[in-house]
Amino acid sequence: MTQDKKISVAFVCLGNICRSPMAEAVFRHAVKQQNLESYFEKIDSFGTGNYHVGGDPDRRSAATCKKHHVPVNHKAQQIRPRHFEEFDYIICMDESNLRNLNRIKPKNSRGEIYLFGSWNTNNRFNKIVDDPYYGGIDGFEYNFEQVTYFSEEFLKRELAL
Repeated sequence: MTQDKKISVAFVCLGNICRSPMAEAVFRHAVKQQNLESYFEKIDSFGTGNYHVGGDPDRRSAATCKKHHVPVNHKAQQIRPRHFEEFDYIICMDESNLRNLNRIKPKNSRGEIYLFGSWNTNNRFNKIVDDPYYGGIDGFEYNFEQVTYFSEEFLKRELAL
């Protein structure tokens, strides 16, 4: 990929307080660590639901990122049909999000929808990034490991590094 065409990436879960803001933060951090900012126009995250719009990430999600020295700076927001024109990659965490995104995606829009687990190149992790909201901190830690690995694989495969 050349740097002439910058890409935009959106991460999506249900409420945009656990998985997708973590994925956004981890991905943004990986991009910065590898000095790849020039390849990206925009990196953001959304929820398919409007339950937490304007709210901060879940404290456990933020604490897990902080533990790994990954900064999180996000307010929950809901994805809208117009976002399918703003983003090239719309990456969701599970099949429920995938169904919801396919339902609201306008025909012939720019954005392509993927499961984040599509970048699970050696089946190291579960392909689905399960919602840790009703569980303990271990679920957030597992999510962090998943999204870190998937982010690294995305950067290798999509940018052909």
